[in-house]
Order: sequence, then structure tokens, then C-alpha cells
Amino acid sequence: ARLSGGRAAMAKSKFEYVRDFEADDTCLPNCWVVTRLDGRNFHRFAEQHGFSKPNDDRALHLMTKCAQTVMQELEDIVMAYGQSDEYSFVFKNKSNWFKRRASKFMTHVVSQFASSYVFYWKDYFKDQPLLYPPGFDGRVILYPSNQNLKDYLSWRQADCHINNLYNTVFWMLVQRSGLTPVQAQDRLQGTLAGDKNEILFSEFNINYNNEPLIYRKGTVLIWQKVNEVTTKRIKLPKETEEKEVEVTRTRTKAVPLHCDIIGDQFWEEYPEILADS
Repeated sequence: ARLSGGRAAMAKSKFEYVRDFEADDTCLPNCWVVTRLDGRNFHRFAEQHGFSKPNDDRALHLMTKCAQTVMQELEDIVMAYGQSDEYSFVFKNKSNWFKRRASKFMTHVVSQFASSYVFYWKDYFKDQPLLYPPGFDGRVILYPSNQNLKDYLSWRQADCHINNLYNTVFWMLVQRSGLTPVQAQDRLQGTLAGDKNEILFSEFNINYNNEPLIYRKGTVLIWQKVNEVTTKRIKLPKETEEKEVEVTRTRTKAVPLHCDIIGDQFWEEYPEILADS
């Protein structure tokens, strides 16, 4: 008893006052907490690691794998949306995880994502060694209404479309027409979406609407029940030999979709995302 009493006294040391310097960063109640992360200096990272342009499937699938890991490991994430080198995670509006401290949301998401990126790198990039550890920055944004949240996600998906259309034309001009990056930039300056579509179609015979959805729409991760079939070795009564049997288990997994989230159809199809938690 004396020992524990001594410890308690020790814990209340004269240095304890420094805790008062911690600023309060509690997120407002009842708001959707969105944590968005971005790759740090990923232009250079992509160049040094030989990413294909305009889109590298390995890099996109690795980002999604990391996002799935974040959703599986952390609590209260209802969905995520990713494109290029960014991912946004939506925490329940009623979440009280870590007392809704913004720094906890941000650091847990970013550290889990960054360590997963390094951990799973070899699964997607095979012979390409990771030359140096990548960094990610994070921010926390609060959205008080469902409409605000939908508009945020629409903004990110519209951004995906704008960037991908530009990059698709830009790299076609560089790779197939032999323009320098500066010339391609000059050629595209002031062009509208229609002009870019026209360049793709008339000069490269590419219908932008036929480009893969993952490039045009990005990736949405939502929770879905999935049946997983595994084989188990079991010994049946009255038999000496072990037998392999197939076992089906239902698990809830973060499943990637490549679809429009700007219109109403997605939200009508998955009403549980915004259901009051």
C-alpha cells in the first residue's frame, strides 16, 4: 500500500503544471469530422520512383490499401474518398473517439496511413525499391450539416475530374506529340473542358468518357458485408483422416467503388452512411 501511495505522490510532481500549456482542440459536437491527408512533395516522389503518367495503377491501389487499413484499424470512420495522392476520411458526427480531439484524429490517420504505405509498398511495386520514406500532411475540417459534407466530397471529386482531364491531355501531348512540358502547358492555357476533350478525340482518338472510372471519379470506400470463403482442416468423428472443408464467413470490409458521388443516386443507394449515428 505504501508503495502505491508513494507512486501516486510521485505522479503529482512539481512539473505537472506544464500540462496546462496543452491547448484545447476538441471538435465541436454533432459535426462530421473530416480528416484529409496529402502526400508531401509527391511530384518529386513520383518522378524518383518511376510512376507512369498520367496515372499509375500501382500507386492508386497502394493508396487505397492504406486507406482500407486506416478504416480497419481506427474507429468511427463511415467512409473515405481518395484520388491521386490524397485521401479524406469521414468520422461519424456522433463520434466521441479520443474525446473528439482534432490532433488525435489527424495524427492517428496520418501515421497509420504513412506506415501502411511503407509496409505494403513491395506488394504493389515489386522490383521498384522504396528510395526514401514518404511523408503525408493532414488537416481536420468540421462540417455541421449533411449537405456541407456532401458538398465537400463533391468538391474533391470535381477536383479529381478537372485534374485528371488536364493531366490526360498534357501527357498525351508530351508522350505522343513530342511537345516539351512547357509547350504542352502553353497549348492548354485558357482551354475549357470541351477543348480538352476535343484535343483528345481529334488528335489521339481518345474518348475521355471511356477512360477508366478510377481515374475520372477517384475511389470511394464504404463498409459492406462480404462473404469470405476459407478452407479449414477438421477431423470428423469416427474418421482418422483430417478433411478439408470450405467455410464461409461474413465480414464487414471497406470496399472500393469508382462511382459518382456528386449526384443523389449514391446517397440514395447507401443511406446508412449519413444515418444519424
